[in-house]
Amino acid sequence: MKGRILVVDDEEIVLKSCERILKPEGYEVSTSSSAPKALEMLGQNGSFDVVITDIKMPGMDGIEFMKKLREKDPDISLVLITGYPSQESIKEALALKIVDYLPKPFSPALLAETAGKAIEFRKKTSHPEAGDFGPEMAGKLTGIINAHKGKPGALIPVLQQAQELVGYLPPAVQRHIAHGLNVPVSEVHGVVSFYSFFTMKPKGKHNIRVCLGTACYVKRAEEILHKLRDKLQIDIGEVTADKQFSLESVRCLGACGLAPVVVVDKDTHGSINPVKALDILTQYQ
Repeated sequence: MKGRILVVDDEEIVLKSCERILKPEGYEVSTSSSAPKALEMLGQNGSFDVVITDIKMPGMDGIEFMKKLREKDPDISLVLITGYPSQESIKEALALKIVDYLPKPFSPALLAETAGKAIEFRKKTSHPEAGDFGPEMAGKLTGIINAHKGKPGALIPVLQQAQELVGYLPPAVQRHIAHGLNVPVSEVHGVVSFYSFFTMKPKGKHNIRVCLGTACYVKRAEEILHKLRDKLQIDIGEVTADKQFSLESVRCLGACGLAPVVVVDKDTHGSINPVKALDILTQYQ
């Protein structure tokens, strides 16, 4: 058994999906449709390695639930399921030291990957703030922080270099930077979430963004997205097995006159059709 996971969500379909995906991966999975019942389960069934909880639930929301979890087990790994969270709730979640986010709807591959990271985080008791990037990389990250510490406007260059080093900016990295620069973690998260060039999820060597804005949508942008998904064999928000490509959909890229538009890294490709979209991939292989 890889570890014990408790999933808490008021949607039955989410609970069943998590069971269906995680049990074959070797995890012992328990579920609860309410936070108060989940707290009772922690007392009755012993400890869990990871708790995956929704942020919006009737009776007791995810933030209040996680606070009570932290009182019961300060070292438990917490993963937050987010639909449309407010900035304030995300800040509170970061302060509670969540390991990662699971945006709704999430793919089976993303759930399995996130669960694995959360289990590993639980094991790394000697380096709790190293998260999934390990103590060696944490040391390099500290070196970046120290090189900019005390300088005006240090946060953005530190975040840029941290993203180049780690590949993305998960909660553990944000907390590490906040601690190193002596700034609130809410300030770090605010900058990361405001600027589009920062990401809180892993990306491939080449990141593909497909615009689904109105101008692009009416010109078969959704078909282009489906073609890319089939060719790369990944879903939106995922990374190919060789880490070469990641795929995103966006609401507007500000290039409506070139619709439909696909952006790969910093390269804008306009007037694309499903066949041309696949041809573009060859330029980055």
